[in-house]
Amino acid sequence: MPPSRTVPMGSLGSLGAPLPGPSYSGTMPVRPGMPQTPLDPVRKRLLQQQQQQQQQQSSGLMGPRRGVKRRKMADKVLPQRIRDLVPESQAYMDLLAFERKLDQTIARKRMEIQEAIKKPITQKRKLRVYISNTCTPGKLEGEESEKVASWELRVEGKLLEDPGKQKRKFSSFFKSLVIELDKELYGPDNHLVEVKPAAWHRMPTTQETDGFQVKRPGDVNVKCTLLLMLDHQPPQYKLDPRLARLLGVHTQTRASIMQALWLYIKTNKLQDCHEKEFINCNRYFRQIFACPRMRFSEIPMKLAGLLQHPDPIVINHVISVDPNDQKKTACFDIDVEVDDPLKSQMASFLSSTTNQQEIAALEMKIHETIESINQLKTQRDFMLSFSNNPQDFIQDWLKSQSRDLKLMTDTAGNPEEERRSAFFQSSWTQEAVSRYVFAKVQQRRQELEQVLGIRLT
Repeated sequence: MPPSRTVPMGSLGSLGAPLPGPSYSGTMPVRPGMPQTPLDPVRKRLLQQQQQQQQQQSSGLMGPRRGVKRRKMADKVLPQRIRDLVPESQAYMDLLAFERKLDQTIARKRMEIQEAIKKPITQKRKLRVYISNTCTPGKLEGEESEKVASWELRVEGKLLEDPGKQKRKFSSFFKSLVIELDKELYGPDNHLVEVKPAAWHRMPTTQETDGFQVKRPGDVNVKCTLLLMLDHQPPQYKLDPRLARLLGVHTQTRASIMQALWLYIKTNKLQDCHEKEFINCNRYFRQIFACPRMRFSEIPMKLAGLLQHPDPIVINHVISVDPNDQKKTACFDIDVEVDDPLKSQMASFLSSTTNQQEIAALEMKIHETIESINQLKTQRDFMLSFSNNPQDFIQDWLKSQSRDLKLMTDTAGNPEEERRSAFFQSSWTQEAVSRYVFAKVQQRRQELEQVLGIRLT
């Protein structure tokens, strides 16, 4: 490779000092039709970088880093000539290949986490429910004031082994809570003593609480039934008994029911071979859906009539008003589904930008180091070419600078030949003058047409 192709313009002279003369790193107008002499690739890249920096500084709208375009992976690769010069640099290339594989793996895992986080990730935990009551005796002998005997029932609970920092309220696990008292004692419609079942239903404005309490008058033991309706997220439904036996699913989410239904259709080959949008019902489907054939689009509507609300959790309890009875508290464990802590960890991993900022800073440092290595390699080649053969190097370098100077100062042709009259007496001169005059006439003609607003023919 000739030395002039790796020499940055205006570098060093024969004695190691910068060559005198103006800097030609800026851009200058080029005459139309002038032959484009190709620049050296190294010089061309340096000129482009300098032009970008000048544009950013003149605009005043960008900082030193904001205007830099995003670096590509190729900018981090060491050139082959540097790897041949420094064999130890192969270790860096091995790390670069490993980094590429690691980035691909991380990108794939991030996509998997994004898909997984869209689906509910739950785990089963134990919710311990405490049911207790206190009683207040009635009027004693010798007292004048009237005092009615009463009892107070409390329903409380907590999640066992809850590792979360924010403890969930007891009511957040339930959609509704109904306490049915003994109708024989209170009657179904005795509003004076509020004998209607004490009920709590979740509303949009409901505030969560750690427990419930019900107070009623009475001096005898009362049998009560607690109906707890769990608040499933996403909602769950109970299937019709016939369809539940067929699919092997009792209570599940709508998506899981549809998946089990499609698996049954696929296993039993109920999809029509010619018309794929239809399902040919077997004898079980005909009994359940009451039709010999149906479309796929009709399944959600027909399935809606076969879905019911899940059965509530039923707890039978006896409210004791005997002051000598010590067993006034009962405990029950209920299986509930709570969000898996892994889901919050995955969400925080996706939204975290700390590592991204650190990686971006290290990437920028790598790019700057690679650019510095390339520049040092160019300077080394320059020095070696000069030291091997100074005379030929200076001649080649001056020729290269002359070509660049001719291109940037808008000088075409040979000025020495153009000074002589014989140059203009060549065979091509008459044709060139005719073409020049014809171009000027056409230009003037277009200007006149634009001013007059007409087209000359």
